Amino acid sequence: MSITDELQLAGLAHIGILVAGACMPAATGIRAPLKSLPEFPRRLFWVYFIFLAVCIAGFGTVSILMADDLASGTPLARAVCAFLGTFWLIQCAVALFVFDLTPFLTTPARKLGHLALNITFIIPPLFYFWTAVTGGKT
Repeated sequence: MSITDELQLAGLAHIGILVAGACMPAATGIRAPLKSLPEFPRRLFWVYFIFLAVCIAGFGTVSILMADDLASGTPLARAVCAFLGTFWLIQCAVALFVFDLTPFLTTPARKLGHLALNITFIIPPLFYFWTAVTGGKT
């Protein structure tokens, strides 16, 4: 598998993460407690939620459509890969140490989905950091 293929796989992982994110409001029942908040924090939550989804969609799209450019080894390509690797490394840390999803893992399907999501969170930083360090050369 080439680095370009790995970057495209990382891009596809973004789609899986978006699907999981789209399921999150229903799986966690977040809408009910948000309704009790004043309008500003409620809207702020949804704006951030949607903004993050747009960023993830953009990261995935760039990774799929411009994988050759990301693997080119240019300083900009390495910087973008380092940024994306850092973004996903921070996301992994947040998922592990900030959010406790155990109250929502009530069925075998949800537990399997959570495991799949955690594995999916690991793929992008591995591929992006590898590309940033190697400059796309294997």
